Amino acid sequence: MMQTRASILILICVLLSLVATPAVAVEFAIVGPRAAGMGGAGVAVTTDAYATYWNPAGLAMVKSMDIRIQGTAQVTDRLGIGSALNDLQDFNPNDTSPANVAKAQGIANQINRAGATVSGVGAAGLYFKGHFGEHAFGFNVSDVATSGGFVSSPLQVTQTPPATGPVTITGQMALRALEARQAAFSYAYAFADKTFAIGVTGKIIQGAAYTNTTNLQGGQDPNLLDNLGKARISTSYGIDVGAMYRPSSWLRFGVVAKDINQPTFDAPDGSEFKLTPQVRGGMALNPWSTMTITADMDITSNQTLTPGLKSQVLSLGLEQTILSEFLSLRVGTYKNVQDAGSIFTPTAGIGLRIYSFRLDLAGGYDFNEGGALASGALAWTF
Repeated sequence: MMQTRASILILICVLLSLVATPAVAVEFAIVGPRAAGMGGAGVAVTTDAYATYWNPAGLAMVKSMDIRIQGTAQVTDRLGIGSALNDLQDFNPNDTSPANVAKAQGIANQINRAGATVSGVGAAGLYFKGHFGEHAFGFNVSDVATSGGFVSSPLQVTQTPPATGPVTITGQMALRALEARQAAFSYAYAFADKTFAIGVTGKIIQGAAYTNTTNLQGGQDPNLLDNLGKARISTSYGIDVGAMYRPSSWLRFGVVAKDINQPTFDAPDGSEFKLTPQVRGGMALNPWSTMTITADMDITSNQTLTPGLKSQVLSLGLEQTILSEFLSLRVGTYKNVQDAGSIFTPTAGIGLRIYSFRLDLAGGYDFNEGGALASGALAWTF
């Protein structure tokens, strides 16, 4: 018991020191359709192979073995910039009418608005969990990618010669992205009959950093993905630590600190992308054996690849299993509390288990800005 208390105190001190560190990390990615269906909450509820990402301590809370493959993508369109870029592509510069000039100025004004940005977060990979007695371990080979686009040169509207010449809209958008291609190994151990567990994940990370600027012009496809430019590759390593506490059979608390060693990657423009610690806490409760209610919250406020935009997400979710987990139904919601324009985005998911195989799907949609979340996975448990 004394050893357990000492471990708890040491971990709390480490995590509190990380909270005091200014955070310049990228957004916390959602990994796996179970978490995606429950609003992106996974720190306290994940005990399968995805714990190698969410919270390595979760590996030791349940004795099981599983292999999972998943893909998750999330796109956020702020202030309708996606729709405005479509209008820019469809714009007819050869219409010289005053109405078309006014339309051009309206498109430019919408794209030029402060805070009009687009960002994307995605993750895909193969995940494995196993155990040896009270010792649990896992590994994953995955790619976690984040990106952001914002206007770097405001759009301007010109007509030369006036009243009779073609109407042009020109400007520039800066594009930033980082792929963290990683091989991660996790270890966890549970104390006091699985009342408390701690875990650590070590990651070898190949970072592919992108920095580029693309021209925006009326009547032309901006094609942001194809204009990211050539990646600059560099290699670093990351360390995650986590803890999980179960004071009773129906209640769990979890906390994780990711990239506590602040891995750094070189960017094509000579700058660096530094991943400083992300700290997230969560809780999960089971009113009865087939229902799980869970919540996560970023303790740190994380900067993103879009200047001036921070990410601190609150996630809420619920799962109801039916017929011994033959069917799992999930609902949830999430909100970036650092983004005044964001709303609570609803999510939902479904899981189907046939013998040792699982199929899980999830999605979410921001009805205010048009952002979307989608996730799917296959799993084999044994």
